[in-house]
Amino acid sequence: MGDVTEPAYSLLFSFSSGLIGFYSDDIKPEVVLLCCLWRNSAVMTQLKRSNILRMALSGSGSMDPDEHGETFFLRALRIAVVVVLYWFVSITMVFLNNYLLDNGDLDAPLFVTFYQCLVTVGLCWVMQLMSRLCPPGMIDFPSVRFDVKTSREVLPLSIVFIGMITFNNLCLKYVGVAFYTVGRSLSTVFNVLLSYVVLKQTTSFQALLCCAVILGGFWLGVDQESMTGSLSWSGVFFGVLASAFVSLNAIYTKKVMPAVDGNIWKLSYYNNINACVLFVPLILVFGELGHLASFSRFTDLGFWGMMTLGGVFGFTIGYVTGLQIKYTSPLTHNVSGTAKACAQTVIAVVYNSSSKSMLWWTSNMMVLCGSSAYTWVKSLEMKKTPYKVPQDSAKEKLLPGEKSNLGV
Repeated sequence: MGDVTEPAYSLLFSFSSGLIGFYSDDIKPEVVLLCCLWRNSAVMTQLKRSNILRMALSGSGSMDPDEHGETFFLRALRIAVVVVLYWFVSITMVFLNNYLLDNGDLDAPLFVTFYQCLVTVGLCWVMQLMSRLCPPGMIDFPSVRFDVKTSREVLPLSIVFIGMITFNNLCLKYVGVAFYTVGRSLSTVFNVLLSYVVLKQTTSFQALLCCAVILGGFWLGVDQESMTGSLSWSGVFFGVLASAFVSLNAIYTKKVMPAVDGNIWKLSYYNNINACVLFVPLILVFGELGHLASFSRFTDLGFWGMMTLGGVFGFTIGYVTGLQIKYTSPLTHNVSGTAKACAQTVIAVVYNSSSKSMLWWTSNMMVLCGSSAYTWVKSLEMKKTPYKVPQDSAKEKLLPGEKSNLGV
């Protein structure tokens, strides 16, 4: 398998994990790779069962607006509405999660994450019901019945998933929204590192140079944040761990996708059910039940409304991400995501009435520009390297002693 496969699977999971709302709003340099990599792959027939992934894979070239007699103004208006919707949902989701996690009266990040996983499972059930009741073609959602064997096959990914979203939330809790882009910027670097250590895949000098720019921006950001006295080393530590788990996610996603017939909604369904079960002992071990018992707003409907809203926005981000890719292009989506991250940082700084140095802003631009440059470099390399369709590698064993017949 070519050296672009792992980053592509990393992005695939951004859609499924985006349904809970903790990951897909991050800048994903691999978005171009996903849309090009699987366009002609043998698993395309499996993946086309999901509307969201079909939109993501099709890109702007999949439908010619002129064929529908649309004017330039209408096309431009539709694109503008979709981009604004993506920005609104993504930025609101980050600030909402920050509000829930930074609640001084409730120190229970695991419970917050558990509840939003629960909301995602509930929304999957609602969408499944609506797809049956609505006219055919209006809502395309797979019929999912819980299967213990499939749940066990997804379990390794679920463990990594829990680590990823937990450390991601802890990073957001301790560093805040303004520094969040820099604090969580090393996922691309870990992709390259794990590709070499685990998969024995080499990376070009140009891509390594982009990673060096990202690393430089990260260290400059940490230095500037520490000079202001607002740096949380715990937040930085959790951000680095979250970035590492994002990369591990790519590897395990590749292994479990055949178990769910390549359908990201099924993956999200099983992944979040497993996460709900696994979070229960973690909540007990870390003593969060005591914090919940002493929380004064535990019976407040407003609090539960905000918690539920966070889960709904997390579910929605996966859909609007697919819409933006469908009506623009994968590359435009990446540019939009970079601009959104800049706007998100500016909004956070203005909202908190913070004063940041020029070097602090430079660190953010280094991270964002390095990620964008990595996208461009890898897309050029992918065009020069023919993609080989995965064969037996897609049927790797997921659990010790289990046969590889996953019904692909």
